[in-house]
Amino acid sequence: MPPDLRPRARLRSMGHAWRGLRWMLRSQANARVHLILTTLVIGAGLATRLDACEWTLLVLAIALVWVAEAMNTAIECLADALHPEHHPLIGRAKDVAAGAVLLAALGALAVGVLILLGRFG
Repeated sequence: MPPDLRPRARLRSMGHAWRGLRWMLRSQANARVHLILTTLVIGAGLATRLDACEWTLLVLAIALVWVAEAMNTAIECLADALHPEHHPLIGRAKDVAAGAVLLAALGALAVGVLILLGRFG
């Protein structure tokens, strides 16, 4: 088996990923907001007994927000490491990455409203 496919290497890789997610949650206020909202949406979904299709849409929407937030955080970290002082193009890149998170969050909000408001309304 190639060294990079061995179970120990895969577990070590997953450990790095979890460490990155923990760091993101500790250091990024918006990630903590996403965690609170994710918990609330999952609770609402459980309370309203969503069907498999509704859960699938919610999970995809939630995952999209988390992926966007993680990518935004990674871009910010890299940009700050490469050019710590203000640079207009780096600022623009950070703004665009933050805009991607906003778009994902608005899309997730729309999915949540369409699914959950129908249950409560």
